Amino acid sequence: MAVFTDFFYTVEDGLILYARDYAGPGVDAPVVLCMHGLSRNSRDFEPIAPMLAMTHRVVVVEQRGRGRSEYDDNSDHYVPQTYVADMFALLSQLDISRCATVGTSMGGLMAMAMSALAPNLFSHVVINDIGPDIAPEGLARIKQYVGMASAFDSWDDAIAHTKTVNGDAFPDYSDEQWRDFAGRICTERGGKVCLDYDTTISEPMKRDDGAAVPSELWSLFDSFASTPVLLVRGELSDILAPDCVTEMQRRIPSMRTLTVPRVGHAPVLNEPGVAEAICAFINR
Repeated sequence: MAVFTDFFYTVEDGLILYARDYAGPGVDAPVVLCMHGLSRNSRDFEPIAPMLAMTHRVVVVEQRGRGRSEYDDNSDHYVPQTYVADMFALLSQLDISRCATVGTSMGGLMAMAMSALAPNLFSHVVINDIGPDIAPEGLARIKQYVGMASAFDSWDDAIAHTKTVNGDAFPDYSDEQWRDFAGRICTERGGKVCLDYDTTISEPMKRDDGAAVPSELWSLFDSFASTPVLLVRGELSDILAPDCVTEMQRRIPSMRTLTVPRVGHAPVLNEPGVAEAICAFINR
């Protein structure tokens, strides 16, 4: 198992945020920036980070209000524009001017915005189950569960909640896989098992869809035109529809695609062959 160091950094409004920093094979190793989805944290990339770290330094972030990053007293800041600014602050403090990125869901949207703002930043882009058009049924589902139940009396209760919310996306999961899943999204706090995020992250998106999905996403996606892109899609995804994938492919014909069978939103990236495909893509 690859070893990471804890990196804490301060962003412009004074919040202290956290990232895992896997050193990689040497001081000159290229960098991969891993960005999680809306309600996730750095543990989301535990299945793939050690493999990426065989060839790259791997920086796995936790956005404000998640995991070990500080919570924001002002929920209006829980929007993609703020997260993107936080990412540029992180890269600046680590003196990283070029990297590959793996972005799951919201992390993929952030990669689009970052590429538009800094066209030479990314060497390779992996987008995990997200596109410039967000399927409305998937967005409605996310808005329904994020920020609701957050504390449980036991791990069994947390596992049951995890399965209830995500069962349609992972219909073939075993009991062991559900335990692992709950362990990545929950933590123990104050005698309870809690979802590891600030429940107020959902407030902006519940007031305005634009707080969850930035406008002009197609123009942001077009900024990848000269960058190698790999799109990972769960076969059962209710967020990334096939017609959106078709349009993405039309706009960027060189984009590679990988469909993960019998999985919805979003693939965990430990499915058979997925991590290997991502590593091969980033290293080509």
